[in-house]
Amino acid sequence: MKKNIYNLLILIAGIAILQACLEETPRYYDFESYEFSSLDENGGNWKTILVSNPSEILLTAPDPINSAAYQAELGEVKNMNASLSSSERRAVEYWTSNPVVRWNEIALEMAAKYNLIPGPNADGTYTLPNPANPVGPPAFPFAHPPYTSRMLAYLSVAQYDGLVLAWHYKFQYNRLAPYRQDPSIRPAYPENGLPSYPSHGAVVAKVSKEILTLMFPLEANVLEKHYQEHLKSMLNAGINVSSDLDAGIHIGEEVVKLAKARAASDGMSKAQTPKPISDSIANAAFERFGWKWQNTETPQRPVGLTPLFGRVKMWHVPTVEEVRSPPPPAIGSPQFEADVKELEGFARHMTLDQRRIANWWEDGLGSYTPPGHWNKFAKLSIVKNKLNPLRSARVFAYMNTAIMDAGVACWDTKYYYHYPRPVETIKGFRTILGTPNFPAYTSGHSTFSAAGAEVLSFFFPENAQQFRLWAEEAAVSRIYGGIHYRFDATEGTKQGKLVGTYAVNKAKEDGAL
Repeated sequence: MKKNIYNLLILIAGIAILQACLEETPRYYDFESYEFSSLDENGGNWKTILVSNPSEILLTAPDPINSAAYQAELGEVKNMNASLSSSERRAVEYWTSNPVVRWNEIALEMAAKYNLIPGPNADGTYTLPNPANPVGPPAFPFAHPPYTSRMLAYLSVAQYDGLVLAWHYKFQYNRLAPYRQDPSIRPAYPENGLPSYPSHGAVVAKVSKEILTLMFPLEANVLEKHYQEHLKSMLNAGINVSSDLDAGIHIGEEVVKLAKARAASDGMSKAQTPKPISDSIANAAFERFGWKWQNTETPQRPVGLTPLFGRVKMWHVPTVEEVRSPPPPAIGSPQFEADVKELEGFARHMTLDQRRIANWWEDGLGSYTPPGHWNKFAKLSIVKNKLNPLRSARVFAYMNTAIMDAGVACWDTKYYYHYPRPVETIKGFRTILGTPNFPAYTSGHSTFSAAGAEVLSFFFPENAQQFRLWAEEAAVSRIYGGIHYRFDATEGTKQGKLVGTYAVNKAKEDGAL
């Protein structure tokens, strides 16, 4: 009896430890505003990603600082700065000296909120989320990993390109911040010495609100509230006057136009196919290889997740065929049987550490997905290294475009080979995490993570070993979970690293080094 109680206590303790180790979506990352490690005065000359001709986005010179208009704006800021309410002070502290981080957090929160599989109708059929009717049911969007990777890519590129333009005009017009004009204005953030016109915070606020509203239309009111609070916080903080904000908003509007035009024609609207097209993709794979993945859900959704995401326009890779993985081992081959034996071994006996890894990297429904996981790592490194908003946006832009490209490459490979999951090929096999609604080869976790690790290793070489270890852990987590064979993870890691290299090569040529 005592032995049974002891074993029960050990089991409860183990579960408590496991639950404590599970990854949670970060809410508010509490960091203090910091003095930037560099100002990057030449940042306005860096190459943009989305904007092909930056000279076409013009910004007129600001009013002279001795003009009546500017002096009136300065007086407004002085009065606001001297009489902040407690809620206004909290808002100023929240938005910090680096709002790129805050808007990234908001994006991840929305990804987690909308990462929910649409349920079946009463008759067992499914209705897909529809951007033309976002209220649904079901509500739009379903923020699965491909959707989230694309959302983060557009958000980050718009932020980065907008800030390159802001930096160009900042140092062209060189208008000093309000607290430099009037010593009685107390800046809420460290005095970094950046010119205030145009407001880089207003650029970030405008593009972030617009891109996230495009991606999450039901959150328009929430995003508008964030936007207005952010704009006001910059006046309250004493770092901008109203015309600084207007100029930043103008740049943001122009960049958003380009982002929306690209998003409208990148192929994402056709990624989720009707059943006849999905069936034809599966049958083509069967004719080529003699196998095809089949959904094992109950009730069964008629179509796998985004069969044509592999045809969505990529950011850095010329053609998806260049990064398509080689064929997986044939079912029944020696390599296949060896990997099956490994999965069966984990199913019979899994250590607490292996189970912890599987759960920590699960990134399933209600989470910010694997791309979100890597945005967390990027955020921590950005703050640790005290990067300014432009450099921060550059990290997010190249990493998230690489992660999206990795997703496109992975999904192309998945539906080209249409390889069955372990639950289909191993009799009586069960996973500990459930089985995703798309083919096995290659592993999405592995591909997303290897691409993210490759880009972060370039930007933060002192932590490269840790990033790559995390990518390896993400890959092996899916083997522990019973979702993937070893070769899914191995080839997915190779694929992600290759895709990441394309992004790194572009970053090496953008003039920022």
